[in-house]
Amino acid sequence: MLSFNRYIKAQMYGRKRDESQMWKKTALFWLAAGLVLGACGNTAEEAGTKDAKPQTAEASNPASKQTDETAPADSTAPAAEEQGTDAPKTEEAASETAGDTADAGTQKADDPAADPKTAADKKDGSDAAQAAAAEEVPVEYHMNANYDIVPNEGSKAPKKVVLLTFDDGPKEAAMLNSMFDTLDKHKAKAIFFVNGYRVKEHPELLKLIQERGGIVGNHSYDHIYLNEQSNEEIKKQIEDVQTIVEKTIGEKPEFFRPPNAAGNDYAHQVAAENGLLYMTWSVGSLDWVNKEDPQAVIDNVFDQLHAGSNILMHELPWTVEALDDLLTRLEKKGYSFVDPRSIDTTKQP
Repeated sequence: MLSFNRYIKAQMYGRKRDESQMWKKTALFWLAAGLVLGACGNTAEEAGTKDAKPQTAEASNPASKQTDETAPADSTAPAAEEQGTDAPKTEEAASETAGDTADAGTQKADDPAADPKTAADKKDGSDAAQAAAAEEVPVEYHMNANYDIVPNEGSKAPKKVVLLTFDDGPKEAAMLNSMFDTLDKHKAKAIFFVNGYRVKEHPELLKLIQERGGIVGNHSYDHIYLNEQSNEEIKKQIEDVQTIVEKTIGEKPEFFRPPNAAGNDYAHQVAAENGLLYMTWSVGSLDWVNKEDPQAVIDNVFDQLHAGSNILMHELPWTVEALDDLLTRLEKKGYSFVDPRSIDTTKQP
């Protein structure tokens, strides 16, 4: 009986053990199946996500492709010479320049100047200015010993003319633009006698004078009394202006006026050697004396006015203010404005 009972217990224990092992195997099977299915799902999801990513990026930034295609292949910083500065001499400076260039390239797509129509309009305006500057002007006048401008022998050019000149610039864009607006209104040209040190400080203003049709003259580099200088210094003062003006706008002056009319024989010689017509003036506006007085500028000119007057003025606020009224009154008196390009610069008085 005891043996039978042990047999029954052993059978029951074996069945339970078998059932337990079967349950464990079943659980392991479903666990493994779940892991396999999960892995397959992740793989499919990753594949779908990978295929969709390029489309998502392009859709989120549709302008990126266009910007890359329209960006210039070779984008460089403006030439150092055009900016009136020396080229970068250190790696740090070169790196900063390159960084600025990259920023400029990035912003170019948003720049209104990049619009083809705007660029074309600017090009047309530039071409028109260059065409006006290059137009042929007949040489009909020369300067006499009194520094007056008179018609050449046999010329039918009018005698009742004045030459407009402005010294000691360039100073300010606002004043220059106002002066040119007035000159354009009266269809007048003028000589702008510049100092070299001012050109060095503001080369863009010299370019403005050229762009707006002004004729550039040489007024020495430092605006000093040349008659008190050595021959070497006189030569340097005149020729350094020739150099910096040519470097800035691509052409040399053809007129020279010594500051304060203080020249000498050697200054005459150096001017002639450089193809410059040496002049002072025959009518002084005294705008450097009667400060803040536009009416005095006009009165001083009319007190000395005569045919061929070589009128000295300066780039000063009160002169700018007086200019329109002055030119209007000159026209009413029957005077016209001689184009400096019509003056023979080879005839030294």
